[in-house]
Amino acid sequence: MKVFEKAPAKINLLLDVLHKREDGYHEVEMIMTMVDLSDRIEMQELPRDTIIISSQAGYIPLDEKNLAFQAARLIKDRYDVKQGVYIHLDKKIPVAAGLAGGSSDAAATLRGLNRLWGLNIPSDEMQRLGAELGSDVPFCVTGGTAIARGRGEKLEPIEAPPQCWVVLAKPPINVSTAEIYGKLRANQIVKHPSTSDVLEALRLKRFDLLCERLGNVLEEVTLDLYPEVRQLKECMIRLGADGVLMSGSGPTVFGLVSKEAKLPRIYNGLRGFCKDVYAVRLLT
Repeated sequence: MKVFEKAPAKINLLLDVLHKREDGYHEVEMIMTMVDLSDRIEMQELPRDTIIISSQAGYIPLDEKNLAFQAARLIKDRYDVKQGVYIHLDKKIPVAAGLAGGSSDAAATLRGLNRLWGLNIPSDEMQRLGAELGSDVPFCVTGGTAIARGRGEKLEPIEAPPQCWVVLAKPPINVSTAEIYGKLRANQIVKHPSTSDVLEALRLKRFDLLCERLGNVLEEVTLDLYPEVRQLKECMIRLGADGVLMSGSGPTVFGLVSKEAKLPRIYNGLRGFCKDVYAVRLLT
């Protein structure tokens, strides 16, 4: 038996860091939603008790460093599953991009193995499992649009954004989330984005207000360290995207675009800047 799962990318409409916690993590408040750029995960049971991962992408680890591998091992250990599994990752989401590709792969693996092995794990329990793997995994288990608090594990579903196009562009660099958080001084953040303002824009279905109120406190850290991300953001604004923001810790920058007629100019203009450019819809 085989099962297949899609693992969509996420973007942050808002990312705020409230303070550094005593456990070393940061207390965050994020508004996240998913876009129609997805990895595809294929899972097949193996008779012997092992985990094998393959991928057409030559740039990802295929051992215990891979979050999908960690998800499979966690679910096997926690539920005492003796069967093995072969997992193939068909990668489309860029790696180390601020789009939660690895986290979404892990979440899809949890969902898929829950079906493959008939474990009947409820979604809230899968979110708790996901929190053991990474801060974005609980959100990726259920997707949709949500506020994430704590380390990302406290989730509250909210109104989806108005339907629009999303242009994603990743410069040819990889950014370490740990590095960006390590250089962030939470007690020195001057301007915090307003969660209530973004929620109001979503509730009113006001695309214009949403574009004005996007915010990410990690952006200045990444933009200072990697000038090409700043240039990419400025380029996307110049080309006419309606709302532009870096996703996560970067380096991917996304632009919300209301009119399809504007897409070719923005897409082609960015392709002159970097090769990883995608025009997709929101998954709402």
